[in-house]
Amino acid sequence: MHNLKQIGLFIRTNLWIIPLALVLVWLLFRLLDPAPPKVLVMTTGSETGSYHQFGLAMQKELAKQDLELQLRTSRGSLDNLQLLTDGTGEAQIGLIQSGTELLLEPAQRSRLVGLAALYHEPLWLFQRKGANITRLSDLEDKRVAVGSEGSGTWAVLKGLYEERNEVSRLELLNNGLWRKMGSSAAADALVAGELDAAFLVLPADNRLVTRLAANPEITLINLSQADAFAARLHFLEALEVPKGLLNIAASMPPQDTKVLSPVAMLVGNQSFHPALTAVVLEAARKVLRDGNLLDKPGRFPAGEPMGLELSKEADYYHREGVPFLQRYLPFQVASAIDRYVVLVIPFIAIMFPLLKTMGPLYRWRVRARVYRWYEHLRRIDKLIYSGQIKQQYAQEIQGLKELETELNHVDVPLSYAHELYSLHLHVRYMIYRLESMQAEDEGGEKPSLA
Repeated sequence: MHNLKQIGLFIRTNLWIIPLALVLVWLLFRLLDPAPPKVLVMTTGSETGSYHQFGLAMQKELAKQDLELQLRTSRGSLDNLQLLTDGTGEAQIGLIQSGTELLLEPAQRSRLVGLAALYHEPLWLFQRKGANITRLSDLEDKRVAVGSEGSGTWAVLKGLYEERNEVSRLELLNNGLWRKMGSSAAADALVAGELDAAFLVLPADNRLVTRLAANPEITLINLSQADAFAARLHFLEALEVPKGLLNIAASMPPQDTKVLSPVAMLVGNQSFHPALTAVVLEAARKVLRDGNLLDKPGRFPAGEPMGLELSKEADYYHREGVPFLQRYLPFQVASAIDRYVVLVIPFIAIMFPLLKTMGPLYRWRVRARVYRWYEHLRRIDKLIYSGQIKQQYAQEIQGLKELETELNHVDVPLSYAHELYSLHLHVRYMIYRLESMQAEDEGGEKPSLA
């Protein structure tokens, strides 16, 4: 029974900490990032294009982590950029070609973050035999397809001609000699002899590239200044296409050939939850693990080359790999633990010193039950020293005896019993002292201290 009373006193003394802890938990939950969504929307490209095929493969991989990936088809990079930066949040990630982000206004570009470079999409420059083209300056008197405005091909060429300080030549289509054409139309016109050359930005295994490589009247141009352009334009790399890579039977290209290549980039916007970064990039790694004709296995996804600044989560992934917990636990479980560890650590950091005050508060409360009566003894001491006690002997002695009776009902833990007994002795001593002074003043017999 005694222990139960002490436990009750301890609880009553420290009840204040419960509402404080609840308020703290509420504040931390308010500051905690929301849980990552289980549905993610990616904008890709046409249903027959490489972007959409990549999206379908990602869809299967992410489903293994209980993450639903919904795909939105589009006409390509420009549409994807528009959807990702329009502020609606309809899509959270998308595929674009490096260099096309340069077509955006700075305010639009600031809404995007880079996640990964995925694979090379070379800038192929095919010519009809006999055109004798080896550098960009050789195109001035030729009929050339330069891609449709806003396309990936157009974006790369704009960068190249800006570097040559001749972007106006491209924008004016070389006084009408060059043509804005999509990839399929350009390939058809080149085969038909309506063009001397055509620029195409496509993966190495694309059917249009394969078709042109198999045509004996078409050759791939070895761009002699590829390394120089790649050194100046951060979104391009100079690649060497080995002899016969595109068509071994036709030995196309006929020798090792230099081409410039942007990359397909995976980017996110402000609606993309950063906690999904590692699981998305790990899915991309599995999709791309076998590489392709130009990309060695394991080369992508990578942090470079990128036309946009990597998010801090993507940068961590490219340097360190998958976060520790996600290596051993399903994504949803690892994500929940990550979030609540962030909650628990500051909670403990704040609550620990507060919990340490519980013992001192309890000790103060117990001692206060004893010490509050000492104020009565001090008051009597002051009356004695001031000489005012003579008129109050009987009153004060009676008050002290009542206090002595009250003390008999005070319950404290055994570890504090000596303080209670000390108070008993001090009260008994004060009663004896007052009775002695009263007897001395009245000429009577002094009382015993027993």
